[in-house]
Amino acid sequence: EVYVACQSMLIVLVGAVPEYHIDQVGLPASRAELAKHIHFADNFTSIVTEASTSWYLIEQEAYKVSLASSLFFAGLLIGNITFGPLSDKLGRKPVYISGLFFDVVFGYVTALAPNYDIFAVSRFFVGIVNGGMALVSFVLTQEYVGKSFWSFTGSLTNLTFAVGIAVYALLGYWVREWRSLALVSNTPGVIFLLLSFMLPESPRWLYSQGKMAEAEDVLQYIALGNGKERLDLKLKPSAGTLRKDESAPGILSLVKQPVLWWRTIILMYIWYVCSVVYYGLTLNAGELRGNLYLNVALSGLVEVPAFPLCMFFIEKSWSGRRKTMACFLIFAGSACIFTTFSPNNAGLLFSPTWLALCGKMMVSAAFNILYIYTSELYPTVLRNAGLGVCSMSCRFGGILAPFVPSMKSLSPSVPFMVFGISGLSAGFLTLLLPETLNKPIAESIEDLQSPKYQVLKNE
Repeated sequence: EVYVACQSMLIVLVGAVPEYHIDQVGLPASRAELAKHIHFADNFTSIVTEASTSWYLIEQEAYKVSLASSLFFAGLLIGNITFGPLSDKLGRKPVYISGLFFDVVFGYVTALAPNYDIFAVSRFFVGIVNGGMALVSFVLTQEYVGKSFWSFTGSLTNLTFAVGIAVYALLGYWVREWRSLALVSNTPGVIFLLLSFMLPESPRWLYSQGKMAEAEDVLQYIALGNGKERLDLKLKPSAGTLRKDESAPGILSLVKQPVLWWRTIILMYIWYVCSVVYYGLTLNAGELRGNLYLNVALSGLVEVPAFPLCMFFIEKSWSGRRKTMACFLIFAGSACIFTTFSPNNAGLLFSPTWLALCGKMMVSAAFNILYIYTSELYPTVLRNAGLGVCSMSCRFGGILAPFVPSMKSLSPSVPFMVFGISGLSAGFLTLLLPETLNKPIAESIEDLQSPKYQVLKNE
């Protein structure tokens, strides 16, 4: 997740626009002429300052920075659509490792791109493999442990993403040349790739596919790694285990099952809102007053307190997943709306910057719960497909997010009103979903119809 965060936030520093002036009246007729008359003030480089006539992304070319960011999120959309169903059919581990390998390859292409066009295309392909790989790795992490640990592992996974944002800001502070920064932030992917070959396949996926012997071997491996003695373990076949003449459930199964159809529609909107607000506020950190690197680091570190709060509330019977996520989304929306009415001299507690950071903390908490909650709402045979479809709508939000801050040209309050209204609406829609706390995880579609999956364990 640290590596995923560095790739996701790359454009914040690599695409930063330093102060500059043009030492002649009016814009030069050509970009080659512009290069002779433009002077950048700050001591760092970016794709904006690249000394080539095919770069210099200022004035009429400034939109290309946001375009490169949107292409990355468009790639995430495609990756979520394709990698989820693939991992449901081919297995979590091979799809995850393949995605990480190509993520590293295209990451180096980004760093060495000779012109903007190759840079933008490479960001698109990085988005495809980065989004798909991150989605599968999250599911793989969850399926290594029992459901009672899902809130912990899910929160820890998202916590490391937040820490990754701060790590990337620290790297950017020490490495001011953008190509070197892209290389340095991409290189840890090589280490993670080599370590990933040691991971076993998901035992839950093997079980859902009827591969009992392999699932038992993985569980034995995990038990021995935990210091346990060899277990006398024999799994019973799942009620939804596929026969050899049956095809694996796919995305169409989400449409055919009414219970999953309505869940998916609501979840898609919530994922979309979380993405718009989360990435909109994160990418907007580069435009806040003060030190660029400190603002980026704070936008990551402000998320850290959200995770212990999540872990506390989502395990309580009086709050659970649904109510907690609804409250965080409503608080995030309210903080963004209050930002529009707060004057710049309101003091630290009610300053626009502080309220924006509070909104970021709240929406990151909601995003954290959303991953865990969505995983629990889908059966194992459709978990990656369900997450993939929901993440697809999330990426539509990511595509739009880089352009929302630019709406301040209409009015300074417009971006935060968009964030605020979106957060409030998603929060209230969350209340229409069922609670999953203390309910068993469905392994197959048939399990959703079983009475034991409709009631709480302690009832």
